[in-house]
Amino acid sequence: MIQTVVKRDGRIVGFNEEKIIAAIRKAMLHTDKGEDMSLIRQIADHVSFRGDAQMTVEAIQDMVELELMKSSRKDVAQKYIAYRNQRRIARNAKTRDIFQEIINIQSNDVTRENANMNADTPAGMMMKFASETTKPYVDDFLLSEEVVDAVRHNYLHIHDKDYYPTKSLTCCQHPLDNILLNGFNAGHGESRPAKRIETASIIACISMETAQNEMHGGQAIPAFDFYLAPYVRSSFIEEVKAIEELTGANYSHLYNKPIEDYISQPLDFLSGDERIMQHAINKTVARVHQAMEAFIHNMNTIHSRGGNQVVFSSINYGTDTSAEGRCIMRELLNSTYRGVGNGETAIFPIQIWKKKRGVSYLPGDRNYDLYQLACKVTARRFFPNFLNLDATFNQSEEWKADDPKRYIHEVATMGCRTRVYENRFGQKTSVGRGNLSFSTINIVRLAIECMEVADKEQRISMFFAKLDSLLEITARQLHERMDFQRTAFAKQFPLLMSSLWLGCEKLKAGDTIAPVINQGTLGIGFIGLAECLVALTGKHHGESEESQELGLRIITYMRDRANDFSEQYQHNYSILATPAEGLSGRFTRGDRKRYGVIEGVTDRDYYTNSNHVPVYYKCSARRKAEIEAPYHDLTRGGHIFYVEIDGDATHNPEAIMRVVDMMDEYNIGYGSVNHNRNRCLDCGHENSTRDLQECPKCGSKNIDKLQRITGYLVGTTDRWNKAKLAELNDRVIHE
Repeated sequence: MIQTVVKRDGRIVGFNEEKIIAAIRKAMLHTDKGEDMSLIRQIADHVSFRGDAQMTVEAIQDMVELELMKSSRKDVAQKYIAYRNQRRIARNAKTRDIFQEIINIQSNDVTRENANMNADTPAGMMMKFASETTKPYVDDFLLSEEVVDAVRHNYLHIHDKDYYPTKSLTCCQHPLDNILLNGFNAGHGESRPAKRIETASIIACISMETAQNEMHGGQAIPAFDFYLAPYVRSSFIEEVKAIEELTGANYSHLYNKPIEDYISQPLDFLSGDERIMQHAINKTVARVHQAMEAFIHNMNTIHSRGGNQVVFSSINYGTDTSAEGRCIMRELLNSTYRGVGNGETAIFPIQIWKKKRGVSYLPGDRNYDLYQLACKVTARRFFPNFLNLDATFNQSEEWKADDPKRYIHEVATMGCRTRVYENRFGQKTSVGRGNLSFSTINIVRLAIECMEVADKEQRISMFFAKLDSLLEITARQLHERMDFQRTAFAKQFPLLMSSLWLGCEKLKAGDTIAPVINQGTLGIGFIGLAECLVALTGKHHGESEESQELGLRIITYMRDRANDFSEQYQHNYSILATPAEGLSGRFTRGDRKRYGVIEGVTDRDYYTNSNHVPVYYKCSARRKAEIEAPYHDLTRGGHIFYVEIDGDATHNPEAIMRVVDMMDEYNIGYGSVNHNRNRCLDCGHENSTRDLQECPKCGSKNIDKLQRITGYLVGTTDRWNKAKLAELNDRVIHE
């Protein structure tokens, strides 16, 4: 006898015979002979008593169908079968509609969820097909009922949910020295150790491309300058040996002779060893420049994830003071300034300058000249961004200026803002670590639900109670996802779990990754602090000191609860200032549908990213820094500070330096500068005119409008979703 039923979403409920009766009766009412309650009861009783103790909905319907076919009312069986088919089509209607939009390459929030991915190509379409069919599977079989409910009712967003079944991790900071020194096996052939700068550059690309296919987030190199520096010297030695071969002389005494800097200079009036040294330096600099040029070109053209997306790549550099490291940085920056192809700005890798006093920030610092060059490049090409190693929360007591591997103790970040540094289960470092997964809380929704409470203190108390409950659900969901990830085998990630992840050398191919992934982090993100504060107090944190105090109280509470969860679950939980792209509009649409248009809350097509001052709020860059800076210490899972400047920044690198100065003054961890950059794709003319429609030089309307979306650049806004386009149009200049 049937006692329980397994529903299509995996839930188990008690058996109800009346549902069988109702279904058969509906089918009978659509026939000429009408209903026969006696037969209906007979079939329902027969199915109920002959069925197993627990059955699926489909199995029960199959039994009903069979009983109808055996009865005298085969006409009812035909109607019942047709009804089942209609219900199946109705259940799949949403998927069908989404598929049709993908097939017709319609521009919408499904196909424009990620501006870095071209969903219109065959590979991109296949990826979207897979993504949209995988998500329901995750809801039905991998998530708890409370999490599904939180997602369904717009409280929570699980990032990269389509990758959930793969057990993949989000991102990783590559210890590139391991690969350059030892080579690697990516599963389909081996790479030998590097011997010269060209090879090192190529291996750096291959490393990030290969890992991108094993993970669902971005790839980064934490110390690009340190890792590639040794191959500058080895290339220099090759050039000296080439001279030896040409002349028959022995110059081995020059192989390791100290070099103050690798600067190309004419050979006029030089002789002897000095002439040989300078010639070898000139040749080496040319090779390094070509290698850096190739690196940038490859990172913008090599595709991953089935061929529809370039690698989401970042590189950190700035603190290697050796002549070789400086050569890497100088030629990388020179190549970036010149641009790729016909002079276009390179979208990837996202470049991050690590600013540190005593190394690269103040006049007299060894790398100050390169810092100036970095600001010049940023003024034209948006990159590099700036990572403040002097921020109190970015420092390590183990960092020593004379340590040749001091980069191990330097924080590094992903270009979008993800930060991994603190570690309860090993060394405090960014190297060989990354984020495991993250989920974002809709704090605006919680605030809206409290708006009807007249008393402000009661309203805020209710908000914190709701927030606490949702934080518990989110932390538990991340723990459950990590438990699922832990069951993956090392062989599923041939490069990541053989050469990159901290501690992976302990693993064999058939081992699970459980012993090592606790070195990673679990991120609890949030979006829309500004709108949340408007709902609770009537003003956002840019407009009111009271709101700012409440905002800091909210994020501090989230930080403290993350620390509690770290103890409870024994993981590295952190709070993330979410870099929302598709999510910025999705949460808003859901809340507006439920609560209507609320001024200052749901009246725009997007929620403000994380703890930022709203993009439409007019204030000075300094005021923006004052407001946003305190949140950086609280959001150690990742954060970023943006300033929008007006005019042509190309000839104003001092404006970039002033922003970096503010970062230092206000203890800001990571930041960048946005500005206008237009380029005519026909004649190459560049300018900074807002809303440029026609090239002033040749009249072409084929204009490349470079913009930053959530930390990375997009050369065209054609792939932006509606919410981010609305946000872009609202952005104001920070004077």
